[in-house]
Amino acid sequence: MPAGKWAQYTAYFRLGLCTEFLFAQDNLYMPDSVTSKPTIILCTLNAKYIHASLGLRYLMANMARHGSQALADQTALLEFTLSKPLPDMVLQLLNTLGEERPGQTQVIGFGVYIWNVLQTTELIRLLKCQRPRLKIVLGGPEVSHETDQQDIVKLSDHVITGWGDVSFPKLCLQLVQGPPPLMKVIPGEQPPMDQIALPYQHFSDADLANRLLYVEASRGCPFKCEFCLSSLDKTAWAFELSPFLHELKILYERGARNFKFVDRTFNLKIEASVQILQFFLDRLNEPGAEGLLVHFEVIPDHLPDKLKALIAKYPPGVLQFEVGIQSFNETVQKLISRRQDNIQTEANLRWLINESHAHLHTDLIFGLPGETLDSFAEGFDRLMAIGPQEIQLGILKRLRGTPIARHTVPFEMVYDDQPPYVVRKTKDLDASSLERFTRMAKYWDLIANSGRFKTSLPLILTPIGLPASAFRSFMHFSDHVWLSTGKTYGLTPEDLVDAVFHYLTVVREMDSSPVRASLLQDYLASGARARPKCLAQERLPLGGEPTNQSSHEQSVSTAHKLRGRQDRHGVTAASTD
Repeated sequence: MPAGKWAQYTAYFRLGLCTEFLFAQDNLYMPDSVTSKPTIILCTLNAKYIHASLGLRYLMANMARHGSQALADQTALLEFTLSKPLPDMVLQLLNTLGEERPGQTQVIGFGVYIWNVLQTTELIRLLKCQRPRLKIVLGGPEVSHETDQQDIVKLSDHVITGWGDVSFPKLCLQLVQGPPPLMKVIPGEQPPMDQIALPYQHFSDADLANRLLYVEASRGCPFKCEFCLSSLDKTAWAFELSPFLHELKILYERGARNFKFVDRTFNLKIEASVQILQFFLDRLNEPGAEGLLVHFEVIPDHLPDKLKALIAKYPPGVLQFEVGIQSFNETVQKLISRRQDNIQTEANLRWLINESHAHLHTDLIFGLPGETLDSFAEGFDRLMAIGPQEIQLGILKRLRGTPIARHTVPFEMVYDDQPPYVVRKTKDLDASSLERFTRMAKYWDLIANSGRFKTSLPLILTPIGLPASAFRSFMHFSDHVWLSTGKTYGLTPEDLVDAVFHYLTVVREMDSSPVRASLLQDYLASGARARPKCLAQERLPLGGEPTNQSSHEQSVSTAHKLRGRQDRHGVTAASTD
């Protein structure tokens, strides 16, 4: 299972997903049937605005089916971003509910995740101070395990662990109509998949126009990778395909063009995968398909010919695969119960790169038990040699409830005690090595995954010794940038250009003319419109001033525009802010 998107736990009480702040507004959604102040609010604190919450809409869709129509008519959905001040969130939530009335129970259900638990804890504390009778219900992966250890659980009235589609409406019915539940921690009920109402009607036209659309054809995962919460699943469960494809068709006809599948293993059941890929291929043959982008998470060693035949038909810029490699170290794979055929994985990646137009976002995890700096470097170099468009460098996090905890003592694993619980040292990696890698991962995003340095990156990766190692070369560059700037955030595109120029010409002693030419080509292709110091004598378009570009530069610029769409899709962490 790919781990790059550890926040998307589709088998859990998903009250919200990571979003991008595009507008200075929150997202309040009330169905037409809500004609007065709601008594129930579904709420989450998203990291950014752009990703419309799938989990909130699942709960909204199932309020009538597993609660009552009257309950659904009293329910609203309100999403915030983490950038909003907590007192403003309190004011908006309480104003949305309205004044308390005698005999009335008001409920707010919060989706709690590794990235929002601290802020949500403080928000609940403020809400309880202002309205003590308000009922707070928690759900989400962060509160589905180790509940007795968490302050947020102590502040709240009820917690649903696991699936919430059925259990949350039933709990709200008890809270609003009685009799009240006796248990504080309620195990979520997992119903048959055909008993879960699909949520897609609750995406507004504004959502489809401005936000990323999450969809899922299945939940769960049959694999047991110990760093992942999905390892607790017994298997994967699929939604009935015909109703799901019908919902996709409606979304497409309403204007949706960005579809991110959160299925943990999209290519697990090939017959279903084939039908979904064919659905989008059919759309491409219709007028108005411009801008279509479809993202899947796939297991790397399972790509039968039937699937390849359809993948090969997709044109450039439409199909995107997130591929979890995590480690090529077979000893580490065995330790964490990860089944992966490395030879077949490499063969499939090479086929995708050479025979298809799919954009590949691959994942590696640093800090796994048994992994050393040398063994990780070997795996990184092996993946670089294959040539995927992106390599996301992640660092192990101890998610609550995951079996990775069994390695804590034998491998001397030390984790942060605050979210996101990043590993800080292991038996094989000291604290300074992990800090060094953390900086390298950020610079890798800014330089490599951003797509801004396509022609200059090979210069950075020029071997610094034998045996040649792209990992060692880039870590050498990373060490230099850290020593010269002292920061990994707040670097402008111009800062990065100058840092690369200084490293290549001063530290690596390369001829300045070809280095400057390479950086000029990259800078123009990126669309940036300022003036790096090393390009001060070059003719640069400033503030949108047009410039003459060669056909090659235009093609690179086109590719960069595609990168922007991929960034919007939440695929890379590359940023200069």
